Amino acid sequence: MTTHPPSQGGGITQKLNDAPLSLFHYRAMLTAGMGFFTDAYDLFIIGVATSLIGEQWHLTPVQVGLLGSSTLVATLIGAFTFGFIADRVGRKTVYGIEAGIMALGALACAFAPNFAWLLVFRFILGIGIGGDYPVSGVIMSEYSNQKNRGQLVGLVFSMQALGLVIGPAVALTFLAAGIDHAIVWRLLLGLGALPALAVIYFRRTLPESPRYLSRMKGSSKAAAEAVHHYSQGVVSSETEQEERIQGGLLAFFKNPRNLLIILGTAGSWFLLDYAYYGNTISTPLVLQSVSAGSSLLQKTAWSLMIFAVAAAPGYVFAFSLIDKIGHKRLQWIGFVAMALCFGAIGLIPGLTQMVVPFLVLYGLSYFFTEFGPNVTTFIIPTEVFPINVRTTGHGIAAGIGKVGAFLGVFVFPMLNAQFGLNGTLLISAGCAVAGALLTLVLPEPAGRSIEEVSGEHRMYAKHTPTVSTEPRPA
Repeated sequence: MTTHPPSQGGGITQKLNDAPLSLFHYRAMLTAGMGFFTDAYDLFIIGVATSLIGEQWHLTPVQVGLLGSSTLVATLIGAFTFGFIADRVGRKTVYGIEAGIMALGALACAFAPNFAWLLVFRFILGIGIGGDYPVSGVIMSEYSNQKNRGQLVGLVFSMQALGLVIGPAVALTFLAAGIDHAIVWRLLLGLGALPALAVIYFRRTLPESPRYLSRMKGSSKAAAEAVHHYSQGVVSSETEQEERIQGGLLAFFKNPRNLLIILGTAGSWFLLDYAYYGNTISTPLVLQSVSAGSSLLQKTAWSLMIFAVAAAPGYVFAFSLIDKIGHKRLQWIGFVAMALCFGAIGLIPGLTQMVVPFLVLYGLSYFFTEFGPNVTTFIIPTEVFPINVRTTGHGIAAGIGKVGAFLGVFVFPMLNAQFGLNGTLLISAGCAVAGALLTLVLPEPAGRSIEEVSGEHRMYAKHTPTVSTEPRPA
């Protein structure tokens, strides 16, 4: 059993770590997860939309790559910016601004008059999506208890599964209804504004992270009262004043351990996103390589089948078992399985010309992507950084991950044209091997408090060995 550092005493952090899994945890999870559903829908629907836009605007392979990847470049900016701001002014302060940017970007995309403006609007959309990554993940992690943290943060990320499934399902409905393709892609892009608008209100009802209020603002009493009200009494309002965290971003980066943590989190996320986004957004192109004679309707149906049959169960197994298997261990297992699947597709002669065997292996790679690094690369950065740089660290990891996503999406069509699907997926297999190796440098967060995993308990021991009873001035 993990012991808490002396300075936690009866503070709000210990109460949150020890709180039984309750309805208020799931309320916070749904509030955070709704935004992540929007993120996934907006990011991945462009794969189907690009096939339709290409018909209307006669896009070149370079334009296809830019359209798929422009949003991902912007997520880098959004993740860095909002992650940094959330550590300075609070999680809730920015927890709705990014949703507003997503809604604005999605609506604008639906009315884009030409390719250039569509790129601009997708870029704006990406800034909002990028900002949602660190804030959603960290605020859920900071609300979670010690025992179920992986499950709760995993549930937030697993809302991505709904975005992956609902996007192709909506596209399939429009296409089967015979709606003009020039209208369908605008509808698909514009619909991303609806869930983003819905989340804005619900996020404003969520109190500020109680750990942030207590440790960064010295407001333990206010934090305890807010979470007591939100949890309907599950978390007690009686609490001791906690010591404020000291130090900043510069001090964090001077620590060699922290640089290793950045390498492990950001590096593994980069490698995962290169393979994952390259394959997912380019799924229509992948299926075109396997079965060139299939219609767009058939390929969209196959995409839906892969996501529903393979990817969605992977998310379910991930958030159900992650705290039992271990967060780091699950990431390593997933990377290894991905490497084996991609390697088999790339190395077995003629496999890319056999629809059923290909779909089985390709679907299996999706299962282990979700039951592994696609979920854990999001969760682990919410646990391994101290609270004063937690959203910043997560934003750095997410932003660098999206650089990998940009490269994957941008170069996939060109690599596929140059090396064929076999060679392109062999590169993905190499990325998965490298991701498994980088995972080994990370600590195992499962079953431990985020204060212990992130090293905050060492900060407490260094600064104040006893509990302060008086709040420090802001």
